[in-house]
Amino acid sequence: MGDRSEDKALIEELGQEKFADLTYMHLRDMWAVDGLYYLGIEERFGTEAATEIDADVWRVMGKIEARKLKKLLDLTGDDIPTMIKALRYSGWTMDLEDKEWEGAILRNVECRVQNTRKKGGQGVFPCKKVRWGFLKAFAKEFNENIEVICHQCPPDELKKDLWCEWEFRMKE
Repeated sequence: MGDRSEDKALIEELGQEKFADLTYMHLRDMWAVDGLYYLGIEERFGTEAATEIDADVWRVMGKIEARKLKKLLDLTGDDIPTMIKALRYSGWTMDLEDKEWEGAILRNVECRVQNTRKKGGQGVFPCKKVRWGFLKAFAKEFNENIEVICHQCPPDELKKDLWCEWEFRMKE
């Protein structure tokens, strides 16, 4: 991986608050790239093809990110609280600006991606397949018996004053 001491020293000079700001800036940039790739594929091949490709990518990313977070955070448990602890540090969850946690339920109230698409006239992104694949793969890295239940996510009709709602529980 090479010597990162110079880079680490540069980061340490920032202090905690600026480092957090830098982290969020890079996180937002990662999502901008993801969105631009999606829009390019959607424009050239249509929404269905773009969503299929996106779902494939994020299913793999769920597995990768869960493994990396388990190692980084030294998580050894295979229960839902341990999985949620890691998920709270995931790039997707950290980027949700208006999220609510209620036990093992995660809600995305005001989705920046959906609101940006609406403002740009692209219509709602049918993200259920993408998010569900990511979350299932993420959860499976902790315990294959963690079930991910989608209560609501586009293209579902929105029944509550939120975009999506996910619940995690052990299979019976």
